[in-house]
Amino acid sequence: MIRVLQVNKLYAPHIGGVEKVVQDIAEGLKDRVDMKVLVCSEKGKGYTDIVNGVEIIRASSLGIYFSMPVSFSFFPMLHKLSKDMDILHFHMPFPLGDVACLLSGYKGKVVVTWHSDIIRQQVFLNLYKPFMHKFLNRADKIIVATEGNLLGSEHLKPYKAKCEIIPFGYDIKSNNSDLNSRILHNSSEARQKKVLFIGRLIYYKGLDVLLEAFSKVNGAVLDIIGEGPLRRDLELKAYNLGLSGKVIFHGRQSDDKIQQFLNACDIFVLPSVERSEAFGLVQLEAMAHAKPVINTSLPTGVPYVSIHEETGLTVPPGDAEALAKAIQRLVDNDMERIQMGLNARERVQKYFSKDKMLDSIFNLYQKLLN
Repeated sequence: MIRVLQVNKLYAPHIGGVEKVVQDIAEGLKDRVDMKVLVCSEKGKGYTDIVNGVEIIRASSLGIYFSMPVSFSFFPMLHKLSKDMDILHFHMPFPLGDVACLLSGYKGKVVVTWHSDIIRQQVFLNLYKPFMHKFLNRADKIIVATEGNLLGSEHLKPYKAKCEIIPFGYDIKSNNSDLNSRILHNSSEARQKKVLFIGRLIYYKGLDVLLEAFSKVNGAVLDIIGEGPLRRDLELKAYNLGLSGKVIFHGRQSDDKIQQFLNACDIFVLPSVERSEAFGLVQLEAMAHAKPVINTSLPTGVPYVSIHEETGLTVPPGDAEALAKAIQRLVDNDMERIQMGLNARERVQKYFSKDKMLDSIFNLYQKLLN
């Protein structure tokens, strides 16, 4: 059996798109490969536990600074664990992991899943860049989720020959089977339409633009699910824009509650404004629930997931006027909104199956070792 060590910053219960992908791969392939995962604790002592049948080794950490855990124990742990592995599978950006691998002396195969470029920490990036390129040069294969992730990256072009497109996946089988009856019931109701955002309340999500746009929208309410450092500022902005009662901040919600919000909403919106939003995994979840998505034309994988005029609408990032018009269009046109939602679900089934993602990664592992 192939022995694989996945390496990432953090793991569940930490919430994030990258962590969800790592967990999906670990749990989805644990019966086909000998899978372990090495990550850092968010802060405090290291420990090892079993999560849904997968061994998770967590290195001790002094905490997270500039989105990166500070861990000295991570280096010897990677060195020790890598000795018995056929493949190390890293999730980037993770500078600590790159440097640890380069220093470990590991001679086996290295796979990288490239999630996004580093956008905001430019001073740090200048220091890290030589190590990053040395590590990318060391990698045997680089996985990207869409062509947009490859073409939109400032750093991947020299390594195009070793890049392989494997879209992230969503298990649509876990969705409710009464989809058609819910769609007909929702569309027949004379009510305000429900617009939904799910994500962290941080700078690149474009929530300030969404609030400005929503002040121009009629006949809809906006539910915002998530926590983050900008919550108080955003609540104040919503108040100042006169959106009290029209925009509701729900904070962090359980998975079951999120499913209820997705079932009940009419439109999902992802108004991200920076390349830090490289894919938008939550788009797949909304699309699997047959909801049209309004996203932005970032030079990443975001507009490759939900397609303009097919599964939703795509607007320029940071353009509140265009975002408002897109929301209003789907609020006002029931049949178009419903058809785009059905197209969205079909697209997830055809191109973003979790089983296809897992099969592709497993086949990549096998080819590397053969």
